[in-house]
Order: sequence, then structure tokens, then C-alpha cells
Amino acid sequence: MTNPHDEGPDFGYAELGRIRLHYAKSGSGKELVLLLHGFPEFWYSWRHQLADLADEYTVVAPDMRGYNLSEKPPDVASYKIDELIEDIAALIKYFGHEQAAIVGHDWGAGVAWAIAQKKPEILSKLACLQVPPPSVWRKNQTFRQFAASWYMFFFQIPFLPEMLLKSGDFAKLANGLKTTTAREGVFTNEDIEKYREAWARSGALTGGLNYYRANIMKRMFGKAPVPKKIEVPTLFIYGEQDRAVLPQTVEGVGDMVGAEFTELRIPEAAHWVQLEAREKVTTALKEFLTK
Repeated sequence: MTNPHDEGPDFGYAELGRIRLHYAKSGSGKELVLLLHGFPEFWYSWRHQLADLADEYTVVAPDMRGYNLSEKPPDVASYKIDELIEDIAALIKYFGHEQAAIVGHDWGAGVAWAIAQKKPEILSKLACLQVPPPSVWRKNQTFRQFAASWYMFFFQIPFLPEMLLKSGDFAKLANGLKTTTAREGVFTNEDIEKYREAWARSGALTGGLNYYRANIMKRMFGKAPVPKKIEVPTLFIYGEQDRAVLPQTVEGVGDMVGAEFTELRIPEAAHWVQLEAREKVTTALKEFLTK
């Protein structure tokens, strides 16, 4: 049966004072669910879940700062994790809520974990896809993971990554999406054209890369205080064929959670798990959110 919300979300701009964020929104339920994308995506990463969760919730997928139609501050410091946390806190208030369930993938997961550590009062529930908390990543770091993460260090270089990624009408980014799924056809040619349109917006590519430049060296490899346990109900979903975040790197995520914790491993999916395993991810999210 076709979900009526598959026809597409509504769009708008949240003027937050600190930043202007574009967003996609579906549903009108009492509870707010925020869907946070990663690199090199935009709200479109969550198109399936925007439809699938809209019957029961108000579901919002913003373009994170620096991406697509959202504002793109030019300086690297504007992409530090504390700035990203405050964006989401302001967005929750913009929609008239004190708390939200936050679902994050890739860098969106990184922001979500940071919110759980630094601003847990705005979280009702936490769901993270593919990326573990930084403390778990550091604990599990191996040479294989270091090699798989080579691009994070390449992205630290100014200007050159932008030049290479833009060449050939963003051929490397498009190929990166198409060839890192567990099965063919997850990203259609039509999807890739939508991504190209988002990447081509002025400042968008640099905005996405600045997440790495502002945070990676300190969060993944720098000295950090012993982290507090996360005290909100937490779901972790992992597609086991991920070639960027290796299975060993996500071992022991539950050790960082002091509240109810659920973990779902999906053997037939890779990094883009919410697209590759739409039904399993949506079912897990619905069960988790309604507990």
C-alpha cells in the first residue's frame, strides 16, 4: 500500500537567529522527531523515513548548516561540534518543543551523540546509525580503520579536496555513493542528479568538508576527558558491510549507555543503511519511538 506521505514533504526555512536552516517536514504528531544527515548528503537522505514516520510524529529533516539550501558560514570554526549542537537545540525550540527524539546518520550521528553528552535535556530518545560515539571509536581504533578513514585526513587540506571533488561534475562523489552500497541500484541516476544540484550550490561542498576540518583531529584523535554515560534511551543501527566505519570500530557502543539500549545489526546493508534497508530501519525506529 502506498503511503500518502510518499508524495513528498513540505519545505521551509527556520530563522534561528544564529543560523538559517532549510528543512523538510512531514506529519503533525505531538512528538517531534529530527532526522540529521551526514556527508555528503542533505535532507533527501531521509526521504523514506520522512514518509514512513509521518503518520504518528512531526518529522523534520533539516539541511545541516553548510549544506544544500541552509546557510553556509565561510569560516571553519563555525562548524565546531558545539555550534552544531546549538543549531539543533534552536531548531527544537523553533518547532515549539522542549525535547525531540533525534535520529542521526554519519555526521548527523556524530552531532546526536554530542547532544546526548552535552545537552541531554533536549533529548527524549536517541537513535544513531553507523557511527559510534567518539570514545568508542578511539578505543577500537585499528590500522585498518585508520586506512579506511584516509579521506578524513585528506579533507583537512584546504582547497584541494574541493577541486578534486568538483571535477567531472562531482564524479568522485557520485561514484562514491553508487559504489559503497551492499547492492546495486540504491542510488538511482535521478537521485544522483538531486545530489549534484545540492553539491553545486555556492559554498556547499566546503561547508560539508568543514565538519571534518573543525572536529576530526580533536574528537577522534585528541585527548578527551572520560565521557559520561548517555542517560537517554538509545538505539544503534549498523549496516555490517560498511567500508568506511568497520564492524570492529562499533563494538561496545552499549557500554557508553546507562539507559535502555537497543542495537540492530543489518548484515545485508552498508553505510547508507536507511536507504539500503528502509523497511528494517523504519520498523526499528517505530518500535523504539513507541516504547
